[in-house]
Amino acid sequence: MADVLLAVGTNKGLFLARRRSGGSWEFDPAPHFNAQAVYSVALDTRASTPRILVGGVSSHWGPSVFHSDDLGRTWGEPSSPAVRFPQDTGASLERVWQLHPSAVEPDVVYAGTEPAALFRSEDRGESFSLVRPLWEHPTRSRWAPGGGGEGLHTILTDARDPGALTVAVSAAGVFRSADGGASWAPSNSGVSAVFLPDPDPEFGQCVHKISRDAADPDRLYLQNHWGVYRSDDAGAHWSDIGEGLPSTFGFAVAAHPHRGSTAYLFPVNADSDRVPAGRRLRVFRTADGGGRWEPLSAGLPDEDHYGVVLRDALCTDDADPAGVYFGTRNGELYASADDGDSWRMLASHLPDVLCVRAAVLR
Repeated sequence: MADVLLAVGTNKGLFLARRRSGGSWEFDPAPHFNAQAVYSVALDTRASTPRILVGGVSSHWGPSVFHSDDLGRTWGEPSSPAVRFPQDTGASLERVWQLHPSAVEPDVVYAGTEPAALFRSEDRGESFSLVRPLWEHPTRSRWAPGGGGEGLHTILTDARDPGALTVAVSAAGVFRSADGGASWAPSNSGVSAVFLPDPDPEFGQCVHKISRDAADPDRLYLQNHWGVYRSDDAGAHWSDIGEGLPSTFGFAVAAHPHRGSTAYLFPVNADSDRVPAGRRLRVFRTADGGGRWEPLSAGLPDEDHYGVVLRDALCTDDADPAGVYFGTRNGELYASADDGDSWRMLASHLPDVLCVRAAVLR
């Protein structure tokens, strides 16, 4: 089995674990960034030395971005804030919701924040600059925060084109740029906003997460605030693929790292009843682009369960077969080493799990 690094961001620190080639897991003896809420983690394996990037929030010191080049043994933090709003914006950083190493530019890392903004780094995440055209978009004054705040929580880059950027904001929807962030347009055709007077607006959808297909880069999967969608044209248009799911409300979606048309979801009962769909801890998988969904529960608890999986708390690694991982808000962490066919609990009684990331170490 591949050597895998697993990072689990919680409301009270970062937990790191390592799966050795024999299949056993070893956790670091204590959490990193104790008492900080870790909303975002990136495992950047593009260079010969992997880098861990962490977006943490201290109730005393505020938000910051940390990095480690030795798998968490030591950490660095810039002397001045890595992510900071320019003074003329009148904004201040609440948290970093997303850290995304570019799929095409070696040293570029993007950060998504609250207030909803996109930042770009050209030094592997040590310093960032505001992408002003999105911050100054003419629709911004009409963006509204979602239940968790106004956060830019999803960033997708395209390995074929450094100019292609896709982001999602809660609750403003999907925005795309074809010129490296110099201009942006809403891209929500077909995605509903059932909570608005007009359920099909140009923007204002509460998109919860987007993931890109492994085989077809133009195919995207979207989990909405009610509704599961697929795009086959890089987000220009979206089609409903929620039929067959016990609920189309949820937060997380993750594509398989190798298999085309394969993705994973964690359905939630309702926006007003935020527990697993049917109160059963199940991940749902499609292998045909959303035509059919199957529940995956072998090894998961059979009894009633109330632990919800947040938008960044479901992920895959790039092993073959793929590892699939998720953490719940009641502090349970589960892993599959066989594409989701079977599961085992890796940890329980953790703090509230906010994000999970995994990567093969080569």
